[in-house]
Amino acid sequence: MEIRGSVDLPARREDVVLRTDDGLELVGELALPASAAPVGTLLFLHPLPTAGGFMDSHIVRKASGRLPALADLAVLRFNFRGVSSPRGTSQGSFGDGVDERHDLAAALRLVAGRGLPTPWLVGWSFGTEVLLKHGRDADIAGAILLSPPLHRTSDAELARWRDFPHPLVALVPEHDDFLGPAEAAGRFAIVPNLELVAVEAAKHLWVGEKQTSRVLSEIVQRVNPAALPLPTEWPPAAA
Repeated sequence: MEIRGSVDLPARREDVVLRTDDGLELVGELALPASAAPVGTLLFLHPLPTAGGFMDSHIVRKASGRLPALADLAVLRFNFRGVSSPRGTSQGSFGDGVDERHDLAAALRLVAGRGLPTPWLVGWSFGTEVLLKHGRDADIAGAILLSPPLHRTSDAELARWRDFPHPLVALVPEHDDFLGPAEAAGRFAIVPNLELVAVEAAKHLWVGEKQTSRVLSEIVQRVNPAALPLPTEWPPAAA
């Protein structure tokens, strides 16, 4: 089978409920390798709810469907407050990146409570705003920003990441509608420890299998590089 689209490769998948410290229940899913213990954990923060972002936004969905099997990674995805998907609806209402600090904290508590190893935050678009605003002091191994618009992120918030002691990576599409590589380099200049990766021919939504594969490979390169190159068929061809 060729690995394309929203294929679900073998994994242990569990519906989870995150409970925030302001009294809400958020719906999500935890995907674990089918038989092996995970070597790392990806905690995904999805794109803008008011523009259709949710836990099934395609890069998030495909990471959950593929990476437990292809890279031995645990993947936690969930709907921010007030967001619906086939999994269900999270309680509450859109918090414009401010109240979502409670959502991030709840997800981090689940990761810690399950003893999931080497957690990385992965934000996409609006998810990068939540990450940059509220993730600096989290107990994480690194952070990856996909298509960061920096609409809601102040320079003061960015500057707090200057002394972040772990990898901080931004994947910026060449043809992003909101923040291209040149503009991103200017905004991120106050965070010299950030690795900025300009992705040729890509757009904000990372449409197409080529761009999906690039994003997933860039993530795996940081979290479990031994799993590269990612197979394109299942089951993988014997080495």
